Amino acid sequence: DKPIVKVPGCPPIPDVMSAIITYMVTFDRLPELDRMGRPLMFYGQRIHDKCYRRAHFDAGEFVESWDDDAARKGYCLYKMGCKGPTTYNACSSTRWNDGVSFPIQSGHGCLGCSENGFWDRGSFYSRVVDIPQMGTHSTADTVGLTALGVVAAGVGGHAVASALNQRKRHKQQLAQAEQQPDNEDKQA
Repeated sequence: DKPIVKVPGCPPIPDVMSAIITYMVTFDRLPELDRMGRPLMFYGQRIHDKCYRRAHFDAGEFVESWDDDAARKGYCLYKMGCKGPTTYNACSSTRWNDGVSFPIQSGHGCLGCSENGFWDRGSFYSRVVDIPQMGTHSTADTVGLTALGVVAAGVGGHAVASALNQRKRHKQQLAQAEQQPDNEDKQA
């Protein structure tokens, strides 16, 4: 029973392989592994989480065709088949060729090569999974108006609650004032 450390990729990133071997030699133990036997230090985050195009995904800005204006602007490649939202690998942080680039930076979507069943997942250019998206593109004006609405609702709610409390106190004071003359008559 020898432990197996998986370092998947097509091919695996050389810096990742070197770092894992160095870790094992230096610390005389295996690195912490995920459920698939991959080192968490390199396969612990989705490519999507560190992708520089992530803001476009969150804003609902996607490339629809390889030669459209969105592609030239560097929008998200998810609709072109990018598997970054479901792929755990170090490509977006370690990069390839001594840190020069990685597929998404070169204008091509992630193929998901470090995931199980990579070769059987179908076309590189079609979405395999629907990922929930924020799909909102908020401007400073929209955010400001929303914040203003929330503040106005809070101030209005406070004013209503204060008025109700004041009315309740006033009724209590009237009730106490009505009871006081009766108490004075009984004492006399």
